[in-house]
Amino acid sequence: MQWIMLLIAGSLEITWAVAMKYSEGFSKLGPSALTAVTYILSAVFLALALKKLPLGTAYAMWTGMGIIGTTVLGVLLFKETLSFPQVVCILLIAGGIAGLKILA
Repeated sequence: MQWIMLLIAGSLEITWAVAMKYSEGFSKLGPSALTAVTYILSAVFLALALKKLPLGTAYAMWTGMGIIGTTVLGVLLFKETLSFPQVVCILLIAGGIAGLKILA
């Protein structure tokens, strides 16, 4: 169950980061409110996951999911570009997340 909580927390982290981009510096009410709500919920679900998971593992996976998710959505939604070294680094982060899950 703690892994599901961590997955939800990571998904919410991605949501608040993307909503923050859409808020245009908190100048748009809807995306700004979504940012605030999902930011808080992300922290709540991370806290629930931390009841059973080691801090270092859970936090690294939470931030890693956020990095990967926001990077992918940045490319898809905002037409951001990635260089080959950036893609390699993102893949290394994904590998690290997988390794943490396998070893935890």
